[in-house]
Amino acid sequence: MSENAYPTAKVGDQEIPWDPEQLRRIQDHPCFSEKACHRFGRMHLAVAPRCNIQCNYCIRDFDCVNETRPGVTSQVLTPEEALQRVDEVMEKLHYIKVVAVAGPGEPLYNEETFETFRLVGEKYPQVILCISTNGLLLPDEIERLDSLGVSNVTVTLNAVDPKIGREIYEHVIYGSKKYVGLEAAEILLDHQLRGLAEAVKRKMIVKVNTVIIPTINDDHILEITKTVKKLGVYIQNVMPLIPQYKFSHLSPPTPAEKKKVQDEMAKIMKQMRHCRQCRSDAIGKLGCDVQQEFEKKS
Repeated sequence: MSENAYPTAKVGDQEIPWDPEQLRRIQDHPCFSEKACHRFGRMHLAVAPRCNIQCNYCIRDFDCVNETRPGVTSQVLTPEEALQRVDEVMEKLHYIKVVAVAGPGEPLYNEETFETFRLVGEKYPQVILCISTNGLLLPDEIERLDSLGVSNVTVTLNAVDPKIGREIYEHVIYGSKKYVGLEAAEILLDHQLRGLAEAVKRKMIVKVNTVIIPTINDDHILEITKTVKKLGVYIQNVMPLIPQYKFSHLSPPTPAEKKKVQDEMAKIMKQMRHCRQCRSDAIGKLGCDVQQEFEKKS
């Protein structure tokens, strides 16, 4: 079925019609539309180094030019430097439709994220502003994101059962307090689900990323998909684990195993199958990144 055949979205028990602006933010975004990834590009602005949770599969590196994975960047930019980077990219790459903040830490835990969106949104009002977040601060910051024109939101959600979540997250920092164990997982999940609901309510286009972690949540993906579908999430991106940190001993799912999960989840909701698990400073079309062309030379 083509994207144009989706005139409504089911949120709970209601059919909510897409408006033309929402459709544009789907059809022009290379992560939300497989057709768009062949025509349009995106750029990630690495302005958010600090993080408020520690995932057991995550290592953030700030000067690693040869790795392509989330949490990696060669440079951390100030908001002013980020705007200058946008100027340089827009002058050369006319196919860029999306400007996003996706790390290398948690965007909503860094005030620089909001200033960056303000600067970019004022100068480039037609650009789609996008954020990737762990969702912990999403309920707290959703109004500010909305006022800044951020319209596409991705939340990484790896469990809807806190007993599974506590195996994935080492700790959570919220309100200047560090939480661990089941309490940390419960707080994170509650905030993620409330944040997703609030984003959908504001007509944001929402994607959920779910990392397949063998022996941890691989038998739990179906429950995640059912839950986020009911909330009105537009698309899910099921990604293979990149073994690192405390999960470095785990074997990632094979391409065939990942496809099997995607095929099953596609019976419930739309799946993103063209993800490249991009860096925090990625620029270009998916799979054809050119960020090194724009790096500052020291």
